[in-house]
Amino acid sequence: MTVLSHSAQRLSRAGRAPLRWLTGWGRIVFFGASVLVLAMTPSSYGRATRETLMAHIYVDTAPILPWFTTLAALLTLVITRIVVVTALSYGLSQYALEMVIRVLVLELIPLTAAMFVALRCTIPNGAALAEMRRMGRFDELAARGIDPVVTLVLPRAMAGIFATLTLAALSCVVALVLAYLAVYGWTAAGLAGYTRVFGHVFDPSVALIFALKTLLFSFAVSIIPMASGLYDVEGDGSRESAALQGLVRMFAVLLLLEAASLTGNYY
Repeated sequence: MTVLSHSAQRLSRAGRAPLRWLTGWGRIVFFGASVLVLAMTPSSYGRATRETLMAHIYVDTAPILPWFTTLAALLTLVITRIVVVTALSYGLSQYALEMVIRVLVLELIPLTAAMFVALRCTIPNGAALAEMRRMGRFDELAARGIDPVVTLVLPRAMAGIFATLTLAALSCVVALVLAYLAVYGWTAAGLAGYTRVFGHVFDPSVALIFALKTLLFSFAVSIIPMASGLYDVEGDGSRESAALQGLVRMFAVLLLLEAASLTGNYY
């Protein structure tokens, strides 16, 4: 009887797993929609919220901006050198710059910026929200008539979106400038050819996909860890459980977005 009882319990847990999975994703979607609505509502930005938002924007962006820009610059120089030397050895130098722009600017930098912000800012923020919820901070604010989502969650989510877009935009500009200097040096002679290559890569459809992908990356790395911290339906409500769930879910969404982007750009 004991064996049968344990087997029944395992089957019951296995049967509830898809429901828990759907519930978790449903709450993430609902939470993301709620945050977007609050972000577009002027009344959400009271004095306290504005001050908290500016503080989180600074804390989540300024300390990592120089380090990530330096990393993007080093990555650009290394990859550009490898691609140019390889292309010259095969007589394909005319394709070297286009390959650098496609690999770095279109694919690597936006994805790396999103992951950098997630690991440095948004996943710890989501875990902190889980801890505050567990300690009763949300209930305390609600009892005082203060919406904890507006006060605690919205500034962190908006700061994560801002940090991702800022890192991606600045690093892409740095990568484009360094790629030009690595190939042509300190001369304006190559500007016409470089502009032509850039325009060939960033046609209207590719530019639209790039902008949408970067924006959706910023939403994913900001919304999912926050939602996992607030609605930890599969774990024990601890910081570690919320961080792990946010990481797994976020990586799944980033991979899907990257796959969709590659499909749209090259098929």
